[in-house]
Amino acid sequence: MTFAEKLREARKAIGMSQEALAEKLGVSRQAVTKWETERGIPDIENLMVISNLFGIPVDELLSEEKNTIDRKGYLYESRTEYDVDGRKRFDLKLGGARLLRVFGSDGEKTVIRLASNELSSLESDLKVKIDDVRGRIDADISRRNGMTEAKAKESLIIEVLLPLRYLGDVELECSCGELRLEGLACEELEFRGKVQKVSIDSVEAELELDCDMDMDISLGSFAGSLEINQISATSKITVPAGFAFRSVRKGLSTSISYEADGSPAEDFSDPGAENVIEFNGLRSELLIARGKARD
Repeated sequence: MTFAEKLREARKAIGMSQEALAEKLGVSRQAVTKWETERGIPDIENLMVISNLFGIPVDELLSEEKNTIDRKGYLYESRTEYDVDGRKRFDLKLGGARLLRVFGSDGEKTVIRLASNELSSLESDLKVKIDDVRGRIDADISRRNGMTEAKAKESLIIEVLLPLRYLGDVELECSCGELRLEGLACEELEFRGKVQKVSIDSVEAELELDCDMDMDISLGSFAGSLEINQISATSKITVPAGFAFRSVRKGLSTSISYEADGSPAEDFSDPGAENVIEFNGLRSELLIARGKARD
């Protein structure tokens, strides 16, 4: 049974409406509808409230979702796990990939999964090494047997699962076509490298993207600050309608423009908002586009 089914069943069992649950959680009814129709999962704080409200452990609520990393079928794959025993800083140097997906779980393991439908010798050609040194988890992926970064960027998928309860600051280094950050909560989260497409959802952090390529960024549920650092690049970030943020421009010869419904728009940022989008760099442009409202 999925989280959506468990939530819906538990709510109906005590005769609670979606509106009543939303009020207890301090969210919109649309958010509850989204969770119950398998279009999203609450952040960890709301999960804890739901767990206490219905008397269902968080691990049980997420028993299906936590195994998402196992359910996606690829022809070739390898998996490296490490049990974490306390709060750690994570420094992940991951090389090249077509897709890098990083997400959080309520477990105690760090899991790095490599997958591909094309790289038949993946297990011997790519080696994952995880070290635990002085409160820091270092992870590296090294290439062997003539495996090139170009091949990895064409065909390799990397999925990284991080334990939320032990999650300190996170540094990611990768060259990938697409980056997905999902269900993460930490103080600082930094990505360095090359990427063209970025999606961010259910993330709470001071997030920094250091990339000199043109990026297409999709922002979903987000709380915190997003700092984009670029040199000689033109990027676009799409934010949900109703998302309140203040924009900050720094650097030399940088500019921020706005778009709504596919047309140029006046600045719709909010100087008093807690969330921040900061653009910094040299000779770079950022377009902030307003997307559709999230349910």
